[in-house]
Amino acid sequence: MKKVFIATVFIISIVIGVTVYLVIQPLISSQIKPIFSPSLPVKNVPLINSPISIEYLRSLPINSEAIKIENEVEKGSNYKRYIASYLSEGNKVFGLLTVPDETQPVSGWPAIIFNHGYIPPTQYVTTEGYVYYVDYFARNGFVVFKIDFRGNGESEGDASGSYFSSAYTIDAISALKSLQKYKKVNPKKIGMWGHSMAGNTVLRALLISNEIKAGVIWSGAVYSYQDFVKYKIEDTSYVHRPYETKVGTSQKDRETSPEIQKIRSNPESIDFDNSFWSAISLTKNIQYLSAPLQIHHAVDDPVVNIGYSRDLGQVLKESSKTYELYEYEGGGHNISSPYFEEAMERSVQFFKKNL
Repeated sequence: MKKVFIATVFIISIVIGVTVYLVIQPLISSQIKPIFSPSLPVKNVPLINSPISIEYLRSLPINSEAIKIENEVEKGSNYKRYIASYLSEGNKVFGLLTVPDETQPVSGWPAIIFNHGYIPPTQYVTTEGYVYYVDYFARNGFVVFKIDFRGNGESEGDASGSYFSSAYTIDAISALKSLQKYKKVNPKKIGMWGHSMAGNTVLRALLISNEIKAGVIWSGAVYSYQDFVKYKIEDTSYVHRPYETKVGTSQKDRETSPEIQKIRSNPESIDFDNSFWSAISLTKNIQYLSAPLQIHHAVDDPVVNIGYSRDLGQVLKESSKTYELYEYEGGGHNISSPYFEEAMERSVQFFKKNL
């Protein structure tokens, strides 16, 4: 009898234990938050803590205070021009800000963050370069903020390029956050424009933030590193330099791992489908693109092969993304006249439609 009683108690204990676990366990689990929880499902792209990994960048809390007007410079035809600044990872970054000199819409002006291509950083001047591009947008009713990436001109920090560093992408998104707080701008109507190197910056920023409502790229490059091997481009920002002793944000944001070195030393050995290369590829993370994208490229571009834009267009098509791709017979890397005017007008109309 005693043995039956003990067996009965043992069975009842097991039943009670299992019941308690089934009731309590979901409650406990609901209180445990994952270290990283992407807002969109990711297919076959693991979390890689590379400074240029899309998943890693999406997890960063990028922010900035409102832009600061440093001083006013000579005004344009129907807009005012200022030297302005904002903070990005603690660096004071400067830029040229244009504001329409007309009656402001109640909700604020639509705005464009203008990202420049490669110019030798020590030769960069805020008020020079891309003058006609900025003027075209400014005359058409946009606030334009042409930012000077860190290390360029008077901007603090170290210049690092865009293809193998997240620094310029963080600068661009910090500019977005800063511009959203500027009272003359509609925070829900901000787009991005980028040329050459900054084409990479713009697309990477679009994958990271859904607050950018439209993107336009001229003569852009390096959307996948497989394309980098195929079409080439002059960039050594990924090269590890043993003699460097810097420990600032330029090193924190750069990808200089042994794996990335293969792209220079032994590209034939790379498996572009492995976790590392998949994590840093823009095209393999294209599911995060929610804004419409417009691409312009000249067939005779001697700096950036048009294959970059064509391959990106194919990925966008296969992924059912909203995009426009325009090719020009001439115009070179800057899509100069007589093609410039057509490309600019298309860019203006695209922003007007989507901002």
